[in-house]
Amino acid sequence: MADTPAGITPSQTVGPFFAYGLTSNGKYAWNDAFTNDLVTPDTSGERIRIEGRVFDGDGAPVPDSMLEIWQADAQGRFSDPQDKRALPNSSFRGFGRCGTGGDGEYAFATVKPGAVPGPDGKPQAPHILMAIFARGMLVQNYTRIYFDDEPSNAADPILALVPRDRRATVIAKRVQGSAGPVYHFDVHLQGDRETVFFAV
Repeated sequence: MADTPAGITPSQTVGPFFAYGLTSNGKYAWNDAFTNDLVTPDTSGERIRIEGRVFDGDGAPVPDSMLEIWQADAQGRFSDPQDKRALPNSSFRGFGRCGTGGDGEYAFATVKPGAVPGPDGKPQAPHILMAIFARGMLVQNYTRIYFDDEPSNAADPILALVPRDRRATVIAKRVQGSAGPVYHFDVHLQGDRETVFFAV
């Protein structure tokens, strides 16, 4: 019988190798198509800022994660050929990417999205889709950001699937920032305050 090794063997993880995907700083000779500022000169709607922090299961900030968001414009239209309602003359793409800073912080400048059709054709409450990439995760997690000042949250069919005692983890709180409305949304990857993630 072989001797049992003493102590814990080192674990291995993938990455994080997100710097190459965060190109807006011009560090890499690649198309700087992704940014955390989604607002373009022809974008209509209420300008907002979404900011928060990403935490691990111990409550420590994650300084090297990457977040992506997708959203409709203020009229609830997606910048996608499949959405026939989209305006071809608008440069609002509805997609952003951001890395977290040393204290796990992130921010997106965007517009508040409008209601979009749900699976049954009925309107969903305004929301933003978010993907979270982080060390130790082989597959990204997906969540939604809802807004605490939206009365239509009560009738949203997807939000209704989330247990009532966990819904606060997917609802951003509005505060007044120095340059306009700010919605605060923290992401907890694990633990007692874990954000609700969706299987997609």
